[in-house]
Amino acid sequence: MMLDLESVRLFVLAAEFGNLTRAAEAAGTVQPVVSQRLKMLETRLGRRLLDRTPRFVRPTPDGAAFLDRARALLAAHDAAATFAPQPATRFAVGVSDHAIGLELEEVLRRIRTALPTSAAIEVRTGMSQAMRAGFDAGEFDAAVIRREGSGTEGEVLATDPLGWRAGRDCALASGVPVPLAMLGPPCGVRAVAVRALEDVGMPWREAFVGGSCAALLAGARAGLGIAPMGQVSSGGTPDVGPALGLPALPASEIVLFARAGSPAVAAAVRALAAGIRASFG
Repeated sequence: MMLDLESVRLFVLAAEFGNLTRAAEAAGTVQPVVSQRLKMLETRLGRRLLDRTPRFVRPTPDGAAFLDRARALLAAHDAAATFAPQPATRFAVGVSDHAIGLELEEVLRRIRTALPTSAAIEVRTGMSQAMRAGFDAGEFDAAVIRREGSGTEGEVLATDPLGWRAGRDCALASGVPVPLAMLGPPCGVRAVAVRALEDVGMPWREAFVGGSCAALLAGARAGLGIAPMGQVSSGGTPDVGPALGLPALPASEIVLFARAGSPAVAAAVRALAAGIRASFG
């Protein structure tokens, strides 16, 4: 029995992205084509591989069993089609931690799935200003930032609400400065949160300074401070602002800057954009 490799690749993308539309975007095609190729693959195998709903797809038990084999098949194909000393594809991306945060692993897995196994992916995380500067300096093929306020450059992938994230038993005493868990300056989210508190006359103090969203969330959950973070970057941690009487924070844009110097890099950029959209629903 011969399997169509492109259909196998689309199956792996659909399973990884959890959404046929996002898988189609990553593959540079459209959702009806993906659906058709997946039905053909299922017919060929005599097994239903995916459970489908209007919002997401997930592997069936047979699909989960086939997924590892499918990845191995694609890796073997890519290896067989590569001849030394052909240079490996290189994709360098800078990611603002406040743009993706705890969802970074899933996004990187989706990029990895969309590229040949020989491709070299280089990732740097940091603050949005530094990531944008690195892209402008030619250090990255793509950069993903969180944009507070106005701006028209780049491709807006999603809008993410900011909120106040804390541990379950967090409480604020009247008249006591709000303990904040934040990245250091010049973080844009920090500036927005501080401005919101000062606009309503609420005193604050710097209780925890972290280097990543994971660190901020750890400090917040441990009760050291309240972290202003996005919904996705905080892993869906509830917003305690309304319950604590904290001022509402504005939503901000998740923006992609990219330059595609080759077809392989263009594929990586598509996977990056589709992967982030999948994370934001």
